[in-house]
Formats: sequence, structure tokens, C-alpha cells
Amino acid sequence: MKSVELKATLREDVRSKSALKALRNKGRVPAILYGGKESINFHVDAIELDKLISTSEIHLIDINLGDQTIKGVTREVQFHPVTDAIIHIDFMEVFDDKPIEIGVPVKFVGNSIGVLNGGQRREKIRKLVLKAVPANIPDEFVVDVTEMKIGDVIQVEDIEREGVEFLDHPKAVVVAIRASRVVVEPSLDDEEEGEEGEEGTEAAATE
Repeated sequence: MKSVELKATLREDVRSKSALKALRNKGRVPAILYGGKESINFHVDAIELDKLISTSEIHLIDINLGDQTIKGVTREVQFHPVTDAIIHIDFMEVFDDKPIEIGVPVKFVGNSIGVLNGGQRREKIRKLVLKAVPANIPDEFVVDVTEMKIGDVIQVEDIEREGVEFLDHPKAVVVAIRASRVVVEPSLDDEEEGEEGEEGTEAAATE
């Protein structure tokens, strides 16, 4: 699991609304880190934070507070209801020997036999929720659909990863290949040809 550094500055005034507004006006986002011995209040650069939040990748975040660096993961992000700008973020401290719950993206690869035969691929789960210590958490799960035929499914229980406890239901479908429901309607030309054929047959029978 990758780590990304995020520079932070301790926040002294944690209750004043005017202080929070002043931070945001300066392009800073108030934040809190919990899960350790005590909660830590700080603020980070809005642009740098947006880069971390907007990516689909998962990573540990090395929160650099100057004299110390603390590992954490994102837990809750609050957005402005009109502008969608991040106005507050919560981090949870991470320890090497303690499992954490996190969602890991699923990457589908390959052209399945079923799709080549006219089926449709239905991706049901794009992110698997799991519990594990940081060292056992992958950056992503790669699911190869090449050998899947029409009617085949891959469920959560079919995906294996040592040292990982999946929290999704074991029978939950991750990806399926379904039969296509597309119906090919006959063209006008085909209908006319069919009518002419019937007339020809009737004429031949009359003769």
C-alpha cells in the first residue's frame, strides 16, 4: 500500500468559527486526526488535499507536522453544499500492527469469451471492503475476466488474498457475464421481400 506525504500545520484555535473561516479564506482546510493517544487538530493546503481525494487510488497518508510524521487514512470528508470544495476532513491514525477497514478498488482486465460471443459484462463491485494490517493491503485487486463465458460470475469468495478479511458478503457478485437482451428487428426491406415471397408462392399454387 503506497504512502503519500501531506504537509500540515497544527491548529490552536479549534472552536472559533471566525478562525475556521479565516483558514478557508487562505486556502487551508481544517482537519483532525484521531485513533491515537489523543486527537490532533491541524490544517492542510486545499489544493494538495484535493489531489489526494480526487484520485481513485488508495494510500496511507504521511501527515507531516514538522517535528513528527504520523501515518493515517482518510475517514470522512465534508464538502461545501454549493461549491463542492472540501471544508473539513477527518483522518484516522494507522499502526503497523493494527488492522484497519478500507475499500480497495477492483481493476478488471481481459476480453471475456462470453462478451466475444455477444454477452455483456456487468461490473457489480468496483471497490472491495476489507480488514487487514497496512502491510497486507494491496493497491488494487486485479480480476481477469478472459475465461468467463456467458452465465459465469465471480464472487467475493473467489478472490483470494493472504492476510485479508473481506467484509463484503462472500456470495456478492463482483462481475458477471450476462446474455445480451438486444433484439434485432426485421428491416422494411425484409418485410417486403417476405410479402413478395408469399405472393409468389400463392401465384405458383394457383397456376
